[in-house]
Amino acid sequence: MPDPANDRPDQIETDRRSKGLGVLTGLIAAGVAVGAAQLVAGIVDPQASPIVTVGQAAIDLTPEWLKGLAIRTFGEHDKTVLLAGIGLVLAAAASVLGVISTRRPGIAIAALGVFAVIGVAAALTRPTASAVHTLPAFAGATAGTIFLLATRWAARPIAGEEARAPGPRGFDRRRFLLTAVAGIAAAVAAGGAGNVLARRFRADASRAAVRIPSPASPAPSSAGAELPVAGLGPFFTPNERFYRVDTRLLVPAVMAEDWRLRIHGMVDREITLDYDQLLSRPLIERDITLTCVSNPVGGRYAGNARWVGAPLRDLLLEAGPHADADQIVSRSVDGFTLGTPTAIAMDGRDALLAVGMNGEPLPLDHGFPVRMVVPGLYGYVSATKWVVDLELTTFDAYDAYWVQRGWAERAPIKTMSRIDTPNPFTNLRAGEVAIAGVAWAQHTGIDRVDVSVDGGRWATAELAAENTVDTWRQWVHRWNATPGDHRLRVRATDGAGVTQTVERAEPFPDGATGHHEIVVRVG
Repeated sequence: MPDPANDRPDQIETDRRSKGLGVLTGLIAAGVAVGAAQLVAGIVDPQASPIVTVGQAAIDLTPEWLKGLAIRTFGEHDKTVLLAGIGLVLAAAASVLGVISTRRPGIAIAALGVFAVIGVAAALTRPTASAVHTLPAFAGATAGTIFLLATRWAARPIAGEEARAPGPRGFDRRRFLLTAVAGIAAAVAAGGAGNVLARRFRADASRAAVRIPSPASPAPSSAGAELPVAGLGPFFTPNERFYRVDTRLLVPAVMAEDWRLRIHGMVDREITLDYDQLLSRPLIERDITLTCVSNPVGGRYAGNARWVGAPLRDLLLEAGPHADADQIVSRSVDGFTLGTPTAIAMDGRDALLAVGMNGEPLPLDHGFPVRMVVPGLYGYVSATKWVVDLELTTFDAYDAYWVQRGWAERAPIKTMSRIDTPNPFTNLRAGEVAIAGVAWAQHTGIDRVDVSVDGGRWATAELAAENTVDTWRQWVHRWNATPGDHRLRVRATDGAGVTQTVERAEPFPDGATGHHEIVVRVG
C-alpha cells in the first residue's frame, strides 16, 4: 500500500503549482478583459473605459479631506497613484479569482459579472453617460469569461494514468500554454487597437493644425517683471510646468473642428458658435496668474501665463443676460460644472474664453480647444477647461460640482506670498543671501512684500516691476546671513492695503491663509 507520508510532499508541490497556474490564469483573464474593454471604449468613447469610469466615480465619492491629502502628498501625480492603486486591486482580485477558477469556475465567472455591474454603474454616474457607455464593461466581462472557459477546456484532465493525478499533473500543458499565449496576444492586440481607435477622439492633430490669429489687443510689455535671482522661477510659467489640478483621469480630447459653445439659460438670445467663429472675433492677449484653491501656504499650484482669447463679457452682452442671473454655470465636454459670479465676469476685468497659452494653442492638458480664464477667482469657480456650455442661472437654482462637495460658492483669491529661494533646510554660507519669491493678489495687485528673520522686525523687499494687477509679482530681499539656524517668513500687502493674515487656515473651503516660512542653516 502507498504510504500517505511519502505522498504529502508531492501533494504540496501539486497544490503550489495549481495555485501558480490559477494566478497566471487570473492575471491573463484580467488582461483580456481590460483589453476588450479598451477596444470597445476606443470605438465608443475613450472616457467610457471601465478603468476611467470607476476611477472617476472613486474621485467623486472620495471625502474632501482625503482628496486634499492626496493632492498635498502626491501633487499632480495623484491620478497616477489612483490608477496604480486600481491596477493593484484588479491584479490581486484577478489572482484570487484565477485560483478559484481552477476548482470552481462558476464562482469566478459570477465574480466577473459583479465587476461588470460595477463598471456599468460607474459608467452611468458620468454626467454625459448614455447606454453605449456601458458597452466596454460588458465587453470586458464577456471576454474575461470566454478566456476562463477556454482555459478550463485547455486544462481539462487527459486520459490515462496521469489523469488520476490531482492538480497540474492532470492538465494538458501544451493546450494550456497555447491558450495562455493566445490570451496574452489578444489582450495586447485589443488594448493596442483600442488606443489606435481612440486617436480619432484625440485632438493632437487638430491642435497642430490650429493657427491663432494675432490679437487685436496685445498684452502690455512685461519688461522689468522678472528679477535676475538664481533659484527664482520665471515670470511666465512654461506650459509643461504649469500646474494641473482637476478630476479627469483621462484628458478629454476635443477636436477644434468639432467644438461648439452654447450660451443659454436666463438670456434674451441663445448663442451657439464654433471654433472658427470664436477665432474670427477680436481677440485679446493678457498676462494672468491662475491659482488653485487647493494650494497650501507656500504651495506650487499657482502659475502665470500669457493667454489669448475672446473677451467673455462681449459674448455675454450679445446673449443679453437677465438682471437676476447671478451665476454662470460653465460645463466641460464631459459634463463637469463650475459656477462663476456673473457680475465678476462682466465687471470689466479681462475674463477670457482662452484659445492660446504662452504663444501656442492651448495644450490638451490645459483645456484645448477652449477654456475659461477669469482673473481674481480661484480656478474651481472660474477656469473651466474643455468648456462647451455656458448657462446663465442663479446661485439659488444650482450648485456646481465643488460647491456640492462643501467648497465655498464664491471664491475670490486671497493675498498670498511664497519663498522660492533658498530652499527649506538648505545649508548656506554666511554673508549676503538673496531671499526671493513671488506674491499675488489677482485683480488687486501687490503693493509691498515684507520679510522677517527669526521673528524680528519686518524688512521691506525689493519688488519687480508690476506687469498688471492680474499677475504675480516677484520680490527679493538681500539678507546678511549669520551662522546658525534661522527662520525666514514672508508676507504681502495688496493694492487695497490689506496685509496677508498670519492666521493659518487649510485650503478647504475657500483657500488657505497664513505666512509662508522656512528654516535654513548658515554655516
